[in-house]
Amino acid sequence: MTDPHGNDAATSVPAAADTGAIATMGLDLQEGRKIPRKQVFSWALWDWATQPFNSVILTFVFVPLYLTTGAFLGPELQGLEEGDPAFDTGIAALATALGVANALAALVIAVAAPIIGQRSDGTGRRKFWLGVNTGLLVLCMLALFFVQPSPGSFFILGISLVAIGSVFSEIAGVNYNAMLVQVSTPKTVGRVSGLGWGFGYLGGIVALTIVIVAQLSGWFGLTDDGTLAIRVVAVGCAVWTIIFAIPIFLNVPELPASPDKKRLSIAQSYGKLFRDIARLYRETPTTFWFLLASAVFRDGLAGVFTYGAVIAAAVYGFGFIQVVIFGIAANLVAGVSTIVSGRLDDRFGPRAIILFSLGGLVAAGSVVFLFRDLGDTVFWVGGLVLCLFVGPAQAASRSFLARVSPAGKEGEVFGLYATTGRAASPLSPALWATFIAIASAAGLAGPTAYGILGIVLVLAIGFVLMLFVKIPKHERA
Repeated sequence: MTDPHGNDAATSVPAAADTGAIATMGLDLQEGRKIPRKQVFSWALWDWATQPFNSVILTFVFVPLYLTTGAFLGPELQGLEEGDPAFDTGIAALATALGVANALAALVIAVAAPIIGQRSDGTGRRKFWLGVNTGLLVLCMLALFFVQPSPGSFFILGISLVAIGSVFSEIAGVNYNAMLVQVSTPKTVGRVSGLGWGFGYLGGIVALTIVIVAQLSGWFGLTDDGTLAIRVVAVGCAVWTIIFAIPIFLNVPELPASPDKKRLSIAQSYGKLFRDIARLYRETPTTFWFLLASAVFRDGLAGVFTYGAVIAAAVYGFGFIQVVIFGIAANLVAGVSTIVSGRLDDRFGPRAIILFSLGGLVAAGSVVFLFRDLGDTVFWVGGLVLCLFVGPAQAASRSFLARVSPAGKEGEVFGLYATTGRAASPLSPALWATFIAIASAAGLAGPTAYGILGIVLVLAIGFVLMLFVKIPKHERA
């Protein structure tokens, strides 16, 4: 369906969106519209396309089973076994360095994301910048092939590529999340957001299944130094992203450029950003306070998946097969629960979903730490319960913000969403590293386990902050 100007009715922005009437929410302009299913599924498929970077590279395979293993320890530690204090301290140092790299990436995102989102609003180039950053993410994954199993410069190259890839992934996500308003209505935004997150987790299942089949089959002969196969996995993730990202660029129309959109310098963009933040505080305080609260709890959610497999391998002694099988189970649980929670979101509201999920995460994370001496069963149960709540909290956060984003400013608001999240995102890496460092200095056994406490603390703080976020009047109605 098209409007009188030939623009797609599901994606064109009425003139009211550019009038500066910040009280008008973008989703309000979608009321009564019928969004083609092809556009909804093509949009959701981008989550599927980029999920291998999160599930295979960051969470379950490349980082925990390669970058933070003995392959990157110095020669004086080679030959030592797990349980040796020197070996454990060396592994903890690698985990700490990973946390530092992630913290630096978070700083870059915090500075750049809102300006990039703002400059894509009204320019007709939102999809263009999604494509640019998706392409740069693909290049980072391809470059991971060259990370040889050697300490020093190759380890630095590895964590640098992972951190830089995270920057491009997050910046691409700003434009992707802003496009949620184009493919949903006030009555469907919860389920559409949940569909995207669910597709992502289910895509992770398929990608991890391919990895485990390849491993069980002997990596198809790729066994020269024991690491070539795992580096080829990074290349496979890049190819996966290229293939499955294509539909969003073919089927979801670009927003038309606003005729009165002015081109601003970088300095002018930051000046406008600060004025818009002040305006958000005055006119849509729910948006403002949600950005602050979600900054904290979303960092805790990211910490669960960033360090989950590291905990499985370093604390519970999971081997390759166990970690990947757990990853498949975790993505299945998260994917199904996220898709189901999308419908509950539309019925009960995203705030209720977020609070319920955060409470469950704090409880499950505490169990994983306190009862770690009881063996693998604790991690299987507690870890899967964590995954049960992570996806719904993520999807509900996105739909909450979509409901309270002023019309024509979705890119900027989701950029602020990334910025506030990244402004707080040094919290999880810093607390993760701090708790491990304190445990190491105190001579406690298995110091890496104490990083769990840092993640749980961030989630608990986010839960408390979310209690103070009020439901908008139009949402209560």
